Amino acid sequence: MDLDLSGKHALVCGASQGIGLASARELALLGADVTLLARRGERLQALAAELPCPRPGQRHDWIAVDAADTDALRARVEALAAQRPVHILVNNSGGPPPGPVRGAEIAAFEAAWRQHLIANHVLAELVVPGMEQAGYGRIVNVISTSVKEPLSGLGVSNTTRWAVASWAKTLATELAASGITVNNVLPGSTHTPRIEQIIDTSAERSGREREAVQADMVAAIPMRRFARPEETAAAVAFLCSPAAAYITGINLPVDGGRTRSL
Repeated sequence: MDLDLSGKHALVCGASQGIGLASARELALLGADVTLLARRGERLQALAAELPCPRPGQRHDWIAVDAADTDALRARVEALAAQRPVHILVNNSGGPPPGPVRGAEIAAFEAAWRQHLIANHVLAELVVPGMEQAGYGRIVNVISTSVKEPLSGLGVSNTTRWAVASWAKTLATELAASGITVNNVLPGSTHTPRIEQIIDTSAERSGREREAVQADMVAAIPMRRFARPEETAAAVAFLCSPAAAYITGINLPVDGGRTRSL
């Protein structure tokens, strides 16, 4: 199986922690040069210096920018793509905050769409020309199992993630003839700051003990545990590899069997 990413350049968003950071590490282990993108420059600089370099000449970099700042995001990544074509794009961003869809503010939807859907689209528009020229392109969007089954208490998130999934499926069809694949990885409950936020919010709103809320969430997973970020990152890395060249337009759950639908 060909998993070698030597000579490929990967841009990984939300790479300062959780699934984004784990994905960056997996891609680096497969030989890719990795550029980390998130908001915290000092942390990104330190993390880039710690990424694996298993092949000679491998180098990693970072960009500190808020994905919700569309103009700044476009300027920074446009400059990056002009210097070094991006062959792999991992779209990954935290949030939106938990809450029911009823009563959600219009501003919450607008902020979520800008941080997720619009940011993904801006990045794809910037890097796809380089992928076409190189004859190699992989776009992987880390979204949520909510695109298959809406999750209670995540109204704005459910809505936004569905929009991203539809955008990705459309883009996959448009880019398929160029050999560029577009896929979605759907994490279930994963040990990240995001899951801690969801547990805390649910406990606060229900008046239940935090431990009881977490126990119920774990009990709903057939494997009876949360995922580790590295387990989701492994699926991301595979979809970015040469071995996955004929896989495009899919939603791949990594959820321990929690999603009941096919």
